[in-house]
Amino acid sequence: LTLKRMSVRKDYRGLGIATALGRTALTFARRRGCRAVVLNTLMVQHEARALYERLGFRRHRRYVLPTVYGRLANCTVTTYRYDLSGTA
Repeated sequence: LTLKRMSVRKDYRGLGIATALGRTALTFARRRGCRAVVLNTLMVQHEARALYERLGFRRHRRYVLPTVYGRLANCTVTTYRYDLSGTA
């Protein structure tokens, strides 16, 4: 399962909503027999990266955004993976 564009409006952040959404996505994937949940995030999204790591996602790989801007700005994308194999 690929998780894309999870966000919480700024005035509702810090209330545990993103954590609940992330756990719900993991439960959804697990119940449907997915082997893993993967997502990409930019290097500047510090809060998002911290959230994913708290939820148990592991850094899978990093790469520079394959655009002219990405190469010029050295804009790094991190792929995270949460392995569901072997979980009930």
